[in-house]
Amino acid sequence: MKKRDKVIYWIATVWLALGMVSTGIVQLIQLQEEQDKMSQLGYPFYLMTLLGVWKIAGVVVVLIPKFPVLKEWAYAGFFFAMSGAAISHMAAGSPTGEIFPSVLLLILTVVSWYFRPASRKIAPIAISNE
Repeated sequence: MKKRDKVIYWIATVWLALGMVSTGIVQLIQLQEEQDKMSQLGYPFYLMTLLGVWKIAGVVVVLIPKFPVLKEWAYAGFFFAMSGAAISHMAAGSPTGEIFPSVLLLILTVVSWYFRPASRKIAPIAISNE
């Protein structure tokens, strides 16, 4: 892996982790502002607990070595959660300032996933012609 790719991976991954942990904590403690956003989007409050737990668990999986299959699931979960958040905000007519954080975390998810080192990827399966 090139040094440039490693730097890009770690910058994107650290910012992704910080964003997911901070929003996960906000969702777990259910701040009034977060409840207002969920209500405005038409989602039940219990969804905040689910998202908060899964975001924090996903960060742990992405940051620890090994477990490449779990990493794929964590990245997929981040992708679906952040794309769903961005689309939900757009559909609800939220201002750009409320859409941007989801889009930023979505971009960081894709960049982190794309530049992850080989040791954090699922090993290709050899297929024989026999």
